[in-house]
Amino acid sequence: MRPKPSRRKAWLTHGATAFVALMVGTGIGNSGDSGSTDSTAAPAPAVTVTKTAAAQGGEPKPAVTVTQKVTVTPKPAKKPGPATTVEGEGQYLVGEDMQAGTYKTAGAAKGSFIKNCYWARTKDASGEFEAIIANENLKGQGRVTVNKGEYFETKGCQEWTKVG
Repeated sequence: MRPKPSRRKAWLTHGATAFVALMVGTGIGNSGDSGSTDSTAAPAPAVTVTKTAAAQGGEPKPAVTVTQKVTVTPKPAKKPGPATTVEGEGQYLVGEDMQAGTYKTAGAAKGSFIKNCYWARTKDASGEFEAIIANENLKGQGRVTVNKGEYFETKGCQEWTKVG
């Protein structure tokens, strides 16, 4: 009859086995290729193609496996253009800050003390009275059409959204 191993020896044996298994698992998990660390471009996805060559002749031979690594480069994203919505107060250059076209608003900003919305189309950003092409104080909904090269100024209005 064999003597029963001590509890301490059993714990050490099982603990050492668990630790070795953990280290092996960690090594396997970290063995993948991490790719480039260049932060200027996203890593390109890699595609692996495996082809098995057929045996030639009458004699059976082990199949040859050919592995080819293909790198796919994604197309660059389109550069964002001018916005189709205008939020908040400010002066916007049409064609650069916002697209040309017809915009609408629901009226004065919610919670504002004065219940009106002011907009102006201007020839330049000078702020001079002579630069104003058209302007209006809205009590409710409103629309305005702006052209490329003009400036659009808005105060106390809800969001302007392009509708045409």
